[in-house]
Amino acid sequence: MASEYKTRTGDDFDRDQFESLLRRKVFMWPSFEPYGATKGLFDYGPPLENLEAEVMNIWRDHFIRHERMMALKCSMLTPYRVLETSGHVAKFADYMCKDPLTGDILRADHLIKDVIESRLKSDREARGEKVSAVEEDPKLKKKKSKVTKTAVKLDDAVRKEYEHLLATLDDCTGDDMGALIKKHDIRSPISGNEVEPPVSVNLMFQTQIGATGKEPAFLRPETAQGQFLSFQKLLEYSDGQLPMASASIGYSFRNELSPRNGLLRVREFLMAEVEHFVDPESGKRHPKFASVRHVKLPLLDRKTQTEGGSTPTVTTIGEAVDSKLVDNETLGYFLVRIMTFMQRIGMDMNKLRFRQHMANEMAHYAADCWDCELLNSHGWIECVGCADRSAYDLMVHEKATGTFMKVREDLKEPYEVEEWQANLDKKKSGPKLRKDQSKVEAALNELTQEMKEKLSITMADKGKVELPVSEMEGGKVELDKDIVTFVKEKRKVTQREYTPNVIEPSFGVGRILYSLMEHVYWTRKGDEARSVMSFKPTVAPIKVLVVPLQKDTRFANLLSELEGRLDDAQLSFKVDQSGVSIGRRYARNDELGIPFGITVDYESLEGKGFTLRDRDSTKQVRASLDEILEAVEKMCKGKETWEGVSGRLPVFEGKVEEEGKEE
Repeated sequence: MASEYKTRTGDDFDRDQFESLLRRKVFMWPSFEPYGATKGLFDYGPPLENLEAEVMNIWRDHFIRHERMMALKCSMLTPYRVLETSGHVAKFADYMCKDPLTGDILRADHLIKDVIESRLKSDREARGEKVSAVEEDPKLKKKKSKVTKTAVKLDDAVRKEYEHLLATLDDCTGDDMGALIKKHDIRSPISGNEVEPPVSVNLMFQTQIGATGKEPAFLRPETAQGQFLSFQKLLEYSDGQLPMASASIGYSFRNELSPRNGLLRVREFLMAEVEHFVDPESGKRHPKFASVRHVKLPLLDRKTQTEGGSTPTVTTIGEAVDSKLVDNETLGYFLVRIMTFMQRIGMDMNKLRFRQHMANEMAHYAADCWDCELLNSHGWIECVGCADRSAYDLMVHEKATGTFMKVREDLKEPYEVEEWQANLDKKKSGPKLRKDQSKVEAALNELTQEMKEKLSITMADKGKVELPVSEMEGGKVELDKDIVTFVKEKRKVTQREYTPNVIEPSFGVGRILYSLMEHVYWTRKGDEARSVMSFKPTVAPIKVLVVPLQKDTRFANLLSELEGRLDDAQLSFKVDQSGVSIGRRYARNDELGIPFGITVDYESLEGKGFTLRDRDSTKQVRASLDEILEAVEKMCKGKETWEGVSGRLPVFEGKVEEEGKEE
């Protein structure tokens, strides 16, 4: 099917043909297919598994090695209390609408978007505008839709209102979406029925630890919490020095209400997350920011979106940070590093933008947040989130556990202060407070100087005080003078204590892989059946195709030598000795994205070298095995290009390939 989305060569992108390639070449398929498959779960075949490994190797080099990060591997099984403290139990949710007559569950924002886009498409048809075919909702393929599809022209004002609605939909709350559904009479596209108002549904998979079921838990929805709870160990490992950063690659789980669009919305997915800890009093400056100030990025800011716009402004990150469009240097530095990572793995930079979160999208504690969005045939898709999470996570976990999660920094010039102190006698308080002692101690530490002074007066007058402790039953506890005392003391301050702020780039690896596959896909001019996946040699799942000219036992020794040399060079390869023409063998392996082909022919038997073929141009050079392997190694490491190789090695002007589609 054609669409407005184009391939890298400017042709219409045929998603049916692309998805057919992914199935035929065993890139991916729905999990548990013999049992009817399960929505939102996918298995990766050899090409995609190898592609993921290559992309993640570059990610490790680009971030962990280059930025001197500390790699972590944390548990996927997460106790209930951890995610309750982080806010996930209460707030990690999407809004859903239910069709009361059929029982269908529809995600509210998707429902609004799909219906409004359908109406705008109908309006364009009624106005005689060219309208590209779009993918039909998979549910509508299985169920006969009762919704009329006659083209209807909208009033200009309504059309403009719909376009503005789509541009600002991400800023809507649950109540906002309920009002939109009612105002615009948005109904189920499957049945045409009215839907119930949106309700919040938590997206985490709940489970239990142990056989008794007394310790509830979740499969983690992100890797971040394990990193935050490892903070003190990371600080010790980094010798107490900030800024510092940790990084974790691992699976996360979200019980999506309506999984769809292949790898773009799934229930189990690989994440790669960075937690960069920084001193808030430093202004969140980054030591390497000066080296990237000049880099230009396409930034779609909040103001433009609010006005209904969707075109990013290209500006240098230096200008963006100076104007406070991007909140700080560290956030800006990581936006640049995200973009250069996408360049390294072969993304089309014309299909990349950074979109600033709308006010209602951001968490209440976030200072700023930008998404790296990639354009594919499904539209603009968030693939990386880069957020300034402030000090929220460390503060809430410290409060909940009583574990110290701050940084202590020696002062160059100590000073003396006189302060009210709340001293808890732990020996006497232990038998009374028991498991709540740490909560009481944390509550005492949080008291302001003014409150401590007031409590000292109450204690002197009544011999006891009531202390607010929100985590305890009843929200407060009574303490007498034998357990706690309030005194004003002078002390010398030699250290500064502070809670670091966190900048978090969070990568959805599956979405990145899917977008990359679409970005590198194209078809040969004049033969649209011949598809090509133009992966960069650095990320290609298989680096070399070995092709003997014909099935001939005389090639056996040369093939064995060639395979051994490729193994020694640690270059992945595939040997195609099937009986079809060499052109057809090239063509069907171009669909796997193999960048280079080495042909063994009868001149090779005479010691006259081998030919090396480039996938994209189909041009060839001929040289000795040593020269060819040296060229392939350099290109697969990104140290040389085909243009350089073909400029220094003799061009091979042999018989034109008889290439064609695979039978």
